[in-house]
Amino acid sequence: MASVSVTINGRRYEIACEEGQEAQLARLGRYVDDRVRQLAAAVGQLGDTRLMVMTSLLLADELSEKNDELESYKVEHNAAVRDHKDEVVADKLDRMTARILEIAKTLEGDDPLVFEAGESQSVDDTSEET
Repeated sequence: MASVSVTINGRRYEIACEEGQEAQLARLGRYVDDRVRQLAAAVGQLGDTRLMVMTSLLLADELSEKNDELESYKVEHNAAVRDHKDEVVADKLDRMTARILEIAKTLEGDDPLVFEAGESQSVDDTSEET
């Protein structure tokens, strides 16, 4: 198991982590330290415990807002995907309708291979009458 030394509000903490997670943990430590320092500058040094609790609550609030944004984006994305699927289906239906109309026009035309409704021709029609 690896460990990383992080400094938050002037105090050094040795934190254990999984191998390969050291850089991420160090980055997070710097982020928390920045937030603690911002809060301390705004409200003064209230003691480490109270400052850490307040910072934790602020970070939890930020996370909650980001989760709400993410959920909103998911809803928008799903709606956009549905709209796109509807457009694709409508486009395919339009193309199929156009093709069916082309075939219908061909069938209604003077094509000698096409017979009027009700007419039939059998193979026997080509034989000579006796």
